[in-house]
Amino acid sequence: MEEIILLKLGEIVLKGLNRRSFEDKLMGNALRRLRPYGKFRVYTKQSTLYVEPQEETCDLDGAYEALKYLFGVVGLSRARACAKDKDAMLRTAQEYLGDKLSAAKTFKVESKRADKSFPMTSIQLSQYVGGELDELYPNLKVDVHHPELTVHLEVRDYAAYVHADPEPGAGGLPVGINGRAVSLLSGGIDSPVASWMIAKRGIALEMVHFFSYPYTSEEAKQKVLDLAKKLTPWCGRLMVHVVPFTAIQEELRRKCPEELFTIIMRRFMMRIAEKVAERTKAGAIVTGECLGQVASQTMEAMKATGSVCSLPILRPVVGMDKEEIVTIARKIDTYDTSILPYEDCCTVFTPRHPRLRPLPGEVEAAEQALDIDAMVQAAVEGIERIKVTADL
Repeated sequence: MEEIILLKLGEIVLKGLNRRSFEDKLMGNALRRLRPYGKFRVYTKQSTLYVEPQEETCDLDGAYEALKYLFGVVGLSRARACAKDKDAMLRTAQEYLGDKLSAAKTFKVESKRADKSFPMTSIQLSQYVGGELDELYPNLKVDVHHPELTVHLEVRDYAAYVHADPEPGAGGLPVGINGRAVSLLSGGIDSPVASWMIAKRGIALEMVHFFSYPYTSEEAKQKVLDLAKKLTPWCGRLMVHVVPFTAIQEELRRKCPEELFTIIMRRFMMRIAEKVAERTKAGAIVTGECLGQVASQTMEAMKATGSVCSLPILRPVVGMDKEEIVTIARKIDTYDTSILPYEDCCTVFTPRHPRLRPLPGEVEAAEQALDIDAMVQAAVEGIERIKVTADL
């Protein structure tokens, strides 16, 4: 029989009566990821997603690599299907895993009998196949605690499956099952990590970037698009809303106290992000704010910046330290891009002595010198929408 890919579902299996909607979303996401690699049949059964190639031209290597980034899956493996017979499973193990069996020094067999009508118990099946393999391969010794190679046998409804070395999946929930959010994407380390973390909880994203040309360069803008591209294997295709922010920053510099500049700037970001959310039917705003990391990320400053919008503000990295954030950035391959030396709009007008804890009413009083609605409207009308895919 043909080689297939088995994907193990994660917390989806705990979803009770609405579990089917989670599985349908996951299957839809999987099919979109698989489209460049050929025609596949995708279906779920017994907490497993099956991915079967339907044509000889299917690129199973490419499909398997793409599915490693699929949120909602906790483990995956390439497997060979065979008849639900102990000798058929033994032969398949020899044929499919022969090279690995010849190269290993220690091994064990683990069996899972989802089809309870199969006449042998899981332990009996493991003992039979393991004993035969031990005799067939003199290089092998059984080690049930720390084996170099584990042969997995799964007896399921339609067939039996033989595989080895399953890999961890992306975890989380299928993207889109929990709605849509607008994520503020700068050129730094934190915001791509925050976007990835919230996508992992099943939220589809619209990205918003604030661009201050000529104070920030086209290279800085391209850096952000590259960061968005790094997120597409996990999130799928992304739309980046590039907001012209120069006029707002120049107006703030002319009319607002320097020490409040950063907080007022972030209040404008929140107002504009909420307008983008209205356009895209998003239900929340995502930021990369981390408590105490910079002057604008004290509790008082966060309260001041968040008070201008009615949508919930999601801050996935708010309680993490920098090393934890960097670890995730390296894992998702955004770190090296984030540290490229191109400034973004958050750094070009940094005040010398920013206010850490604005007094009640102080920021609102400073904003009275501004035509807020007109400034926000002009920025929204100037937004450039750039679609980012893995082939950007």
